[in-house]
Amino acid sequence: MRLFILLLSVTLLPAGQALATQFDRILPAQSQIGFVSRQMGVPVDGQFRRFNAQVAFDPSRPEAAQATLEVDLASFDMGSREVYDEVVSRNWFDVRQFPTARFVATGLRHLGGDRYEVRGQMTLKGRTREVTAPFAYRLQGGNAILEGAFPLRRLDYGIGTGPWGDTGVVADEVQVRFRFVATAAPAAAPAHTPAPGSRPAGRP
Repeated sequence: MRLFILLLSVTLLPAGQALATQFDRILPAQSQIGFVSRQMGVPVDGQFRRFNAQVAFDPSRPEAAQATLEVDLASFDMGSREVYDEVVSRNWFDVRQFPTARFVATGLRHLGGDRYEVRGQMTLKGRTREVTAPFAYRLQGGNAILEGAFPLRRLDYGIGTGPWGDTGVVADEVQVRFRFVATAAPAAAPAHTPAPGSRPAGRP
């Protein structure tokens, strides 16, 4: 009877959550941070090739999740050296003074099904603003796939000043897209506890 109740409780858990797992290691080679900007109304995409992410995400306990992300702004890539030189300059990212962007999660909630939402503080070019990013979670080969997008207003962070402040040339809103592949750290082997009355090996 107890076995039947246990099997029933596991079956009734949401899909992908039958066994609680905390994913706490991002696989950078399989993950990506990209963006889509509009220039003269035309969408142009790019990505950041270097970043460091630390997470602790158990889909069955979203309220306990933690996440910190640091992006190397000098790893910006839109496929053009001319664009790169402009964007890393003082009018845009000013990477000499502000080499990284940083996001620190302050809360995460389950929206239902495979949908979640993370809130946090984004710091860019010395300015901090709150952002909210919805994302989808799914399992693939034992790894967690966290994939989503959120809008970011570049002028809130002083990105694209001077003549580039004209939003008719470069839109204020940028869509940031992310896909993180996370894995669970191997469980530590349980310590061996000798049975009562047993003797250590090699001792009479």
